[in-house]
Amino acid sequence: MLYSMTGFGRATGNFGAKTISVEARSLNSKSTDIKLKLPQQYRQKEIDLRKTVKELAGRGKVEINLEVQSDEEVLGQGINAGLYKSYVKQLRVLNADLGLSEGEITAAVLRIPNVIENVSVEIGEEEWTAIVKVIGEAMAKMNDFRETEGASIEQDFRERVEAIASSLKSIVPYEGERIDKVRERLRQNLKDFVNRDKVDENRFEQEIVFYLEKMDLNEEKVRLEQHCKYFIEQLDSDKMEKGRKLNFISQEMGREINTIGSKANHHEIQKLVVKMKDELEKIKEQCSNVL
Repeated sequence: MLYSMTGFGRATGNFGAKTISVEARSLNSKSTDIKLKLPQQYRQKEIDLRKTVKELAGRGKVEINLEVQSDEEVLGQGINAGLYKSYVKQLRVLNADLGLSEGEITAAVLRIPNVIENVSVEIGEEEWTAIVKVIGEAMAKMNDFRETEGASIEQDFRERVEAIASSLKSIVPYEGERIDKVRERLRQNLKDFVNRDKVDENRFEQEIVFYLEKMDLNEEKVRLEQHCKYFIEQLDSDKMEKGRKLNFISQEMGREINTIGSKANHHEIQKLVVKMKDELEKIKEQCSNVL
């Protein structure tokens, strides 16, 4: 099974009077990049949560947004009463001196830094267990999304690899024709530029063999065929993370296709090489989207 790196999941739950809401989303990334948006009172658990998210998400840019609402009170924040009173008194004196109305003093004071202060709240194990459960549910939905999208990418991969393998087989009929044409061209060149009676036939045949060996495509064809098979084997494996390995295999496929193109010396083979390159480029693009 193949997983996409793009996914989204949402889950909600309850703990006492608190409502827990979690959104989990993931995007493409070469490495694991985790971003957590947590209410201030839960930041003490950030390190533990990062480990949990990494285990569940694997590779990718993953963002977790946690919101906890309470029917009883706003947790984790409080008003610094002494600072608030001090600011209100000072503002009233200044307004009186300047002949200004008091206006919305309360709203203005509450926006001043440190008037609203964070209150340290110890998170109980039962509450944190409930939160982790909801996060797990959201990430499970995110991974379901990734699996669904990954299935579509996997089908595309299989079709494109099959197209490359098919084009590779289509080269065979042109190889004999290619060799005959090369032999004929060399003979014609000798006839045009060298006295035919001065040509050593044995030496000519040796040169032909040497030249044709440099044009031989068998090694590249065998390696490319093996790379295609290995690519499919990786798609069939049970591993969750396959993107890096598939990317490496596609790079090796590209090397063999390029070598076949450089040795082709035949317009029909070149057409097949272009077709294989086109399929491979689309495979490489999708590899960056795979977990």
